[in-house]
Amino acid sequence: RAAPKGLAPQPAGRRYTSAPVGVWIGILECSMRIAFYAPLKSPTHGTPSGDRRVGRLLMDALQMAGHTVDLVSDFRSFDGSGDVQRQARLRNEGATIARSLVQRWREGADTRPDLWFTYHLYYKAPDWLGPDVSAALGIPYVIAEASYAPKRSSGRWAMGHAASARAIGAAALLLCPTGDDVAGLQLVACGHTPVLRLPPFLDPTPYQAAARDRAAHRASLSAAHGLDAACAWMVVAAMMRLGDKLASYTLLAAALARLGDLPWRLVIAGDGPARAEIEILLERAAPGRACFLGQCGAQAMAGVYAAGDLCIWPAVNEAYGMAMLEAQAAGLPVVSCAVRGVPDVVCDGVTGLLAAPGDAQDLARCARLLLLDPARRVRMGQAAARFVGRERSTEQAAGTLKHLLAGLNHGAATQQPGDAALP
Repeated sequence: RAAPKGLAPQPAGRRYTSAPVGVWIGILECSMRIAFYAPLKSPTHGTPSGDRRVGRLLMDALQMAGHTVDLVSDFRSFDGSGDVQRQARLRNEGATIARSLVQRWREGADTRPDLWFTYHLYYKAPDWLGPDVSAALGIPYVIAEASYAPKRSSGRWAMGHAASARAIGAAALLLCPTGDDVAGLQLVACGHTPVLRLPPFLDPTPYQAAARDRAAHRASLSAAHGLDAACAWMVVAAMMRLGDKLASYTLLAAALARLGDLPWRLVIAGDGPARAEIEILLERAAPGRACFLGQCGAQAMAGVYAAGDLCIWPAVNEAYGMAMLEAQAAGLPVVSCAVRGVPDVVCDGVTGLLAAPGDAQDLARCARLLLLDPARRVRMGQAAARFVGRERSTEQAAGTLKHLLAGLNHGAATQQPGDAALP
């Protein structure tokens, strides 16, 4: 049915029925109804991005762990410009949505959640819903991928910073995809809230299937775009936006300019407002080497990875980079930079090579090593596929979530009769 602004239709939960039998054994007795929310970008948002992808994957993993997951709001709290008045309006809108959610659940116990799960909050996109709703209903509040930067305590985003600190302090559990944010979160948690790791993950199945059909995918791309199948193909999968994405493409161009003596082609999947500028950058750096595929869907992207020889991406200021995990799932080694959470996704020297952050010369050196050594590319690609399949699959994440969430609901369940008033 239709829902008020910012609220998802109810009931929105769905339960996996295709999980392996072993995944279900022993988990149904701790099944919960989980209210899921992503303040930065909803899993239903129309624009593809890593945030949207990870939000969907988290919902999948929670469902695979035996829980019913309701996407309870598509309210976006993001303010990228530091507009204090806009932030105040978003705060007030969030408070209104929170009150509506509490009222709905108090009136209809069949959809009332046992736990609130927020994905990705930080000073530009705080959670104005979860802490208040959780407190009012007496249920645990869990955050996956929160960031805390003390330097934001003053300035244009002080309001969002304070709200994020409050949310982090209210959490019963903080889940981090990489080690990069752990120290900052521990400052806020002060030892009272567990700060635990939930590494980045995905469903490797479509990438594994594409890898088995590598010859066909490579022949198809070669015929469609005039690519020489005899030389190495370096794959890039990234949107073409201003800011950090453009900075990554700029660094990539500087590295590629140092590889002109070797035979290779660059196969790029992605599009966006900075495309024209990026096309000029890459053509100047490596004339005639870049092949632009435009934006590719998930199935097509799996085939592109499988057809390639290595994935290259500088990952300027990226939290970790889901595209690099996808490439490895398809059997490609990765060349990137050891920045932020990238070392948590790419095993340096095993599944890829990591250059010094922001160093175009070192990035080119790493790419050169793999371009000149096809056997090493194959070995690393095989190791990459094993790494993702065994350690970074949705099934692995579901098992981790099952374990971490198992004890959270028991203490809160007895609080429900004494619901707190919503602030």
